[in-house]
Amino acid sequence: MSRKIIFSAALCLAACSDPVDKAAKARIFSPEDPPQAVAAASQKLPPEDVAEKPEVARRVLGMSAAEATERIGAHKFTAKITFEWNRPGKNTRLIEDRTLLAGPGGVSGDFFATQNNSSDQGFEVLRVHGDVYARSRYGKYRQRLRDRGMAERVRNETYGAIRDFDQLFRGRLKLTAAGTETVAGRTAWKYSVSLGPPMKEEPRVLPPLPVAKNGPDATTQKRLAFNELREPRVLQGAVWVDSETSVVLQTNLDGRLGVASDAGTADLWLVLKSSLSDIGVDPRLKAPAEFLPDQDKPLGIATALERFGVPRAGADGGTAGASGEAPAEEDEDPNRN
Repeated sequence: MSRKIIFSAALCLAACSDPVDKAAKARIFSPEDPPQAVAAASQKLPPEDVAEKPEVARRVLGMSAAEATERIGAHKFTAKITFEWNRPGKNTRLIEDRTLLAGPGGVSGDFFATQNNSSDQGFEVLRVHGDVYARSRYGKYRQRLRDRGMAERVRNETYGAIRDFDQLFRGRLKLTAAGTETVAGRTAWKYSVSLGPPMKEEPRVLPPLPVAKNGPDATTQKRLAFNELREPRVLQGAVWVDSETSVVLQTNLDGRLGVASDAGTADLWLVLKSSLSDIGVDPRLKAPAEFLPDQDKPLGIATALERFGVPRAGADGGTAGASGEAPAEEDEDPNRN
């Protein structure tokens, strides 16, 4: 019996000394990797390299909201974007305003994102201590207990005005160093912006887009055509990059895109003005005093009619009646088809 115990102990020692086993244990018991934004914020992005190295420029211009907060702390981001379409016989203009109040805490910190436009549309998303609330421009706040990443997407979208501008112009923002200036009380590298040469795009094999049985609708066709046929024509402006954190502190960009197709030629004039302010100032965000509770599904037409005094005729789809109580069971009618 003692020989078996000794033999088993020897096997255990041999297994523990195996390098593959040691590596596996090291992976299992290693500390959890930091969030991507935290890891990205630890990377050094020398602002003096923005003009010389396109990969640094793309990282700076495309920085996410979470990474920017990790780098520079609490701040207020504002952006005004003007879109103006000119096509034969028609002119369309839209102004969009974006605001992001970022509290301390980096990737997990509180924030308040707002987007409104001149067509009287917009929404707000608020995250406080991990709780998320959202509402349309004129609606009531509703708590989002099952956020599913919506709040983070909105935060990144609100802050991503500079990234979106760069992508619309196919990454052709050419940055030329123009000295240093003081912006928001901080030393910033100024870069003049002009239209650079077309970038070499790496070939990508992507699955085909899913389409409806009868093909895409007219609006979708226009969007796809713009995405494929847009051609940058004119670009000018300036970008100011924080010398300490490489976060963009201010932008003033003006450019034009052209789309030529069988239907004719259209131009898009795009203007972006953005700025960071209140750097290091905690906005002290609070949850809304009044908000609607979370719910399983959006309110339907019947509920909307009830608000105007039109009662529901009966329960349908297995849902509760107008009073919220389950309807009484009816006796089966043998003559019913």
